[in-house]
Amino acid sequence: MSEAITIARPYALAAFEQAKRGGAMKAWSELLEAAAAAVGDAQVAALVSNPRVAAGQVESLMNALCGGKVSADGQNFIKLLIEAHRLAVLPEIVEQFEALRAEEEMSVDVVVSSAFDLSDAQKQKIAAALKTKLGRDIRLSSEINKNLLGGIVIRAGDKVIDGSARTRLAEMASALA
Repeated sequence: MSEAITIARPYALAAFEQAKRGGAMKAWSELLEAAAAAVGDAQVAALVSNPRVAAGQVESLMNALCGGKVSADGQNFIKLLIEAHRLAVLPEIVEQFEALRAEEEMSVDVVVSSAFDLSDAQKQKIAAALKTKLGRDIRLSSEINKNLLGGIVIRAGDKVIDGSARTRLAEMASALA
């Protein structure tokens, strides 16, 4: 895993720099995510890793699977990955690209897990509090986790804020023991 991250880093940085230069962060994000999703498919992965399949065919396939609206720079990037036999690290490239993009845009993706569905007002209140605490724009998504019993768990990058009832009960039990 760490080897794939190391391999992906210069490609992610190159894609990010190109996207920044062209003012096309969203388009590059969509391209990289589509390409990673395509390579994630077992049949496509088997085809692109087959040495009997010509690089030109793989390039045509990848461009078609990426929606056909791939810019010339995007096509060149995909071609570079194919020639270097680096399509397999596309998920890591996407992850690093998105981290660079979030840093540039001063934003962070936040996932809120709760035992029950959160209302829009609750989501807005959480997003506002996190924006103040983290000093960044918040892109909030929520998920339901019935194992929590109550409360919420907030994940923002590598930060975790655990306000779940299960954790609070465990802390109380530890303090009483």
